[in-house]
Amino acid sequence: MTLSVRPIEPRDLEAVSKVLRDSWGGITVVALGRGELIDAAAQPGFVAEIGDEVAGVITYAERDSSVEIITIDAVVPGKGVGKAPLDAVRAVAVERGVARLSLITTNDNTHALRFYQRYGFDLVALHRNGVDRARALKPDIPAEADGIPIKHELELVFTL
Repeated sequence: MTLSVRPIEPRDLEAVSKVLRDSWGGITVVALGRGELIDAAAQPGFVAEIGDEVAGVITYAERDSSVEIITIDAVVPGKGVGKAPLDAVRAVAVERGVARLSLITTNDNTHALRFYQRYGFDLVALHRNGVDRARALKPDIPAEADGIPIKHELELVFTL
């Protein structure tokens, strides 16, 4: 089956919310680095589909000189489900004339870190113990993943 990507529409709210709940424990996420709670399901984004099935979701927010990736989730790994929606957000950023795409991930997320760097993102900052501040807003952020303590925020930028 073919992978397709399209903007999130109101009819996608239930499916997008399910993906977010499964990946993030809810639709509310902490905008790492800013200490702000965001309703990720209410943000603009794209749905990746294989056939009629949701294979991935990406949400973003427009900032002054960047487009910030809020969430990215590949429900079906290894099929371009991360790259294709990221390409779509990149096209939005180019269309808006902003200088960069930005995102923040956590130190335990080694798979995502490899993906972002292969895509062309550059690691620009380490926010030591940044997740402690995020836990003050969302206490259910896990303490560890794959045996790695979740403590730090890694900020990455893709210059357009």
